[in-house]
Amino acid sequence: MIEQLKSALDETGADYREDGPRSVVVSLPGRRKLNIACGLVVEDHALRVEAFVARRPEENREAVWAELLRRNGKLYAVSFATDESEDVHLVGRLPFAAVTADELDRVLGQVLEAADETFNVILELGFRTSIEEEWRWRLARGESVKNLEAFAHLKPND
Repeated sequence: MIEQLKSALDETGADYREDGPRSVVVSLPGRRKLNIACGLVVEDHALRVEAFVARRPEENREAVWAELLRRNGKLYAVSFATDESEDVHLVGRLPFAAVTADELDRVLGQVLEAADETFNVILELGFRTSIEEEWRWRLARGESVKNLEAFAHLKPND
């Protein structure tokens, strides 16, 4: 089964590495979340899809969870979920018979789109205070704020 998976990934041109006898990790290049590592694990009758999206929100958890639940209804083959640490992931399962290059391309595209489009929303809702503090700290020390540009609206007016 792992050979079928690798063959389908090769056909899609995906950037992946083996991560054990029954799993691979696909590297998906995002714009907001620069790299999304998507694990594909061959189970007895299914392919498990797992991608880390963000750490546990520091604040406004209920708003983050509500946003993710709203987005779940629009996703294909994966859903937002949390682990025991309340970190945010995308997870899903495909019947192994459905593992074709076209289907993998569609599912990996959905993982990339969902993780990338949601990343800044999660950060703004769940880490707003930290982002504002980071703005203050960098500005006070003359540090680069390039990676804060997406949050320019949170820049302090001081």
